[in-house]
Amino acid sequence: MSAVGEHQVTSEIYSDIPVGSPEPGSEGYVTTKFYFRRPTTDPVAEVGKTEAALEYDSDGDPILERQQSEDVIQIKHSSSTSLRMVGLQVWRGALLLADWALHYGPSLLRGATVLELGTGTGLTSIVAAMHAREVVSTDVDLGGILDLIKTNIDLNKRLVKARSTVLGLDFFSKEWSKEILNKLKEVSIVLAADVIYDVDLTEAFVQTVVKIMNVKPKKTLYFALEKRYLSTSIFKMSTADLSLFTYPNDTPFVELDCTSAFNALTDKEKLYAHYLSQASWYGGLIVYVQTSPEAPLIFSLLHKLITAEGVEDLKQTAKESGEASEDDIKALLVYIAGVFANSGNYKGFGDSKIVPNLPKERLEKIILSSAAYKADPTVIQALWSACADSIYSLEPLQQHLGFSDKGITTYFTPNCTQKDSELVGNFMKKYNLEGYNNRLFKYENGSNTTYEIRMASVLEKNESEPFLMSDTIYEGCTFRVTRGDYSGLLDLVCQNLEKAKEYASNDLEKNMLEQYIKSFRTGSLDAHKSGSGIWIKNKGPVVETYIGFIETYRDPAGMRGEFEGFVAMVNKEMSAKFGALVANAEPLLKELPWPSTFEKDQFLKPDYTSLDVLTFSGSGIPAGINIPNYDEIRQSEGFKNVSLGNVIPTSFKGFRHQFLSDEDVALMDKYAVTAFEVCVGLHELLGHGSGKLFRKEGGKYNFDIESVVNPLTNEKITSWYDEGDTYDSKFTSLGSAYEECRAECVGLYLSLNENVLKIFGAEGEDAENVLYINWLNMFWAGGAKALEMYSPASKTWLQAHSQARYVILRVCLEAGEDFVKITETEPGKNLLLTVDRSKIKTVGKKAIGDFLLKLQVYKSTGDEKSAQDMFNKYSEVSDDGTYPWATWRSIILAHKQPRKIMVQHNTKLNGSTVDLLKYAATPEGFVQSWSERFPSSNVDSLLQSLWRKDAENFYAEPPAQLAAIC
Repeated sequence: MSAVGEHQVTSEIYSDIPVGSPEPGSEGYVTTKFYFRRPTTDPVAEVGKTEAALEYDSDGDPILERQQSEDVIQIKHSSSTSLRMVGLQVWRGALLLADWALHYGPSLLRGATVLELGTGTGLTSIVAAMHAREVVSTDVDLGGILDLIKTNIDLNKRLVKARSTVLGLDFFSKEWSKEILNKLKEVSIVLAADVIYDVDLTEAFVQTVVKIMNVKPKKTLYFALEKRYLSTSIFKMSTADLSLFTYPNDTPFVELDCTSAFNALTDKEKLYAHYLSQASWYGGLIVYVQTSPEAPLIFSLLHKLITAEGVEDLKQTAKESGEASEDDIKALLVYIAGVFANSGNYKGFGDSKIVPNLPKERLEKIILSSAAYKADPTVIQALWSACADSIYSLEPLQQHLGFSDKGITTYFTPNCTQKDSELVGNFMKKYNLEGYNNRLFKYENGSNTTYEIRMASVLEKNESEPFLMSDTIYEGCTFRVTRGDYSGLLDLVCQNLEKAKEYASNDLEKNMLEQYIKSFRTGSLDAHKSGSGIWIKNKGPVVETYIGFIETYRDPAGMRGEFEGFVAMVNKEMSAKFGALVANAEPLLKELPWPSTFEKDQFLKPDYTSLDVLTFSGSGIPAGINIPNYDEIRQSEGFKNVSLGNVIPTSFKGFRHQFLSDEDVALMDKYAVTAFEVCVGLHELLGHGSGKLFRKEGGKYNFDIESVVNPLTNEKITSWYDEGDTYDSKFTSLGSAYEECRAECVGLYLSLNENVLKIFGAEGEDAENVLYINWLNMFWAGGAKALEMYSPASKTWLQAHSQARYVILRVCLEAGEDFVKITETEPGKNLLLTVDRSKIKTVGKKAIGDFLLKLQVYKSTGDEKSAQDMFNKYSEVSDDGTYPWATWRSIILAHKQPRKIMVQHNTKLNGSTVDLLKYAATPEGFVQSWSERFPSSNVDSLLQSLWRKDAENFYAEPPAQLAAIC
């Protein structure tokens, strides 16, 4: 099956069988003639033949005896359709089952009542009707399929001997017609060919078959399904869904420019920034190991490909091979960019897999004709053989990240479940361990289970560190805490941090880097916390940086941090606005809809700067950051807010807003950047920076347990965080989306303050428009974009921010009074989102305020159960009611725009200073930036060795050829 255009699919058989053009008045159908020869002998008698007695053709198929004279079946069909209408095409499974019916029909179908499921064009039913007593052809009553079956039966009536009945039958329907139910009492043979192509449909098909087979008389099912590789993967989803897994060739590339800010640095500051960038880039390679078992191999393969020859040479080599088209070559470059931009073969925003937008065999030919292959065929062949299947596989459990029952993760070995995670979480709480810088490995030996909590560090030997633990029995299982994860890469991080230390501008920066180095060398999380505390005190640095295991979004348990490192320079003009916001923070906090007892005892004014990013390594580049994430530091020492100033305008370049009126689109185009700056500013400073966590430690409470009242119940506080509890350990997988939702709500609520808008230069009519666009954009993101990050198959959200924005939209839709409305303006094709801007300050404020109060109370009191119940309610994606989101998701995906890929600069030593290297905002420019970022093959060797170390834990049988060379 191949994709045609963006949302069309075409059966593979049309590459073998000539298909004409639609005739006038044919409703777009073409007519194809299928020639056949009848069997010469009783085919049942052939069953006893030995394999040696059969002859085979060049494809390995047995050559069966057939008559010399030919006959023909004529089938009207579509030559290309949307995936939901693939029944209008002819598929190989139908050809195979029709050939089976032709060969065995005289013996097995004679006198029988045959039921075909998912009949499609009717080819198999027509052949079955040449022999059976009656054929009941069924399919979903959609898009004229039933009429097409009748047309084709009539077109071949000279061949049809059986009574033919055509009935509607939907696998998803629980109520079947009386005609179907009565016919089942006569059916003895059931046929089905190529009728399933996604998880939900497969489940529905199986349930349908079970229901049918349980009706007497006894029935036999003959089922044909082509085993595909790439095709099967694509076949399991709509083509709109397929766009979630590929970067199209027209993916936009944009430059993340910081030239002016970098050129303003002194030579010493440039050297400081350079070595910090090197540390960040090397550390970012850890993310490949954290993403999927195959990601380190994919990086190594692609990196060798682009460093063995220049980009233009690689393109020319592929062209000269005669095996690749211009589109194939571009698809390869875009795929390389997608993998490198996301630090792995799963998207950083959405956690869905990235597969190449070209067939597997063509990619293989490009690789095997490359300079990399010619230079080292053994290694390249081994790498390709080891990861080719994984690159393309879109089996259900490989489509997204998650625990092994829902997806892929390397934070846990595949034999770990949510239950294992909870057990280990309890163990870690008891021994005051946190998950930020470790992974979990589970070993089973008969009835004995051992859990290894492996810390990230350069050092591998378990010397006398307080957090390291030898075998400890807990809940009948053995636990051990080790270290040495990502050792080789962290060593490179530390080497560059040591060099950066030589160019630090003050003792705070030197001490901060010393603590980071200690943390990465030893595995001590406390050292990283210490470094983070020093970092907070380093106010207003010219070169800002943060590095380590930071965000927990991609850990299915919500506790383990992905490696991240950024280096940036201060944008003084925008930083002044954020400084004004910080100065007004305390009165703004009083406007939030919770009692003062639920706010921190003291607001520790943070450093809030706008930065122009030089380097950002990790799985994606955010617009703003509020760090560190350690609860105890945030509550007692404070935090820093960072707005990535050159990211925000870059993100909006060339963007088109769908599902809005022309008037709203015009306002979006004019005010979206300013509105987003307001949103980010409030979200990071007063969203993530607000609210108190109630704690009980050492028998003491950090709140007055006698006087503080829960505003939702008007009763005393009954729950809190005990010693060893953190927000992440309490809220686990819920935590990220819940906290992002709370921060977004704070941003909406406080944007109603005119002084806030004035800080960002918006007054009068402009201020009203910025306010409106801030709210409209939140609802638009929740409705028009968020469902791209939802998996119907697993019924899970794949991205925290998307889930948060969808929840906010649902809350405001629930508020009623026509405040927010979404209508389906063109059935199955288009939606329209409208917001009554006159009700933002009334209906909107009350809806968000009431919801925000619940969000904060549940968070403050550690009431994860109430939080989960409430959040799950608004997170549900249903196809019922006024807003059938599950159905509308297909409309949203049909309008999906590819996410931009940002091209970052490199730095290069030039004597006592540093040069800034810039690249074109193209796939070629992006690939060149990475080939020059890591010119040495040493990183490939390191990643291969890390893969080898983990292989036995993530592969049933590690690829032997590759294991031998790693």
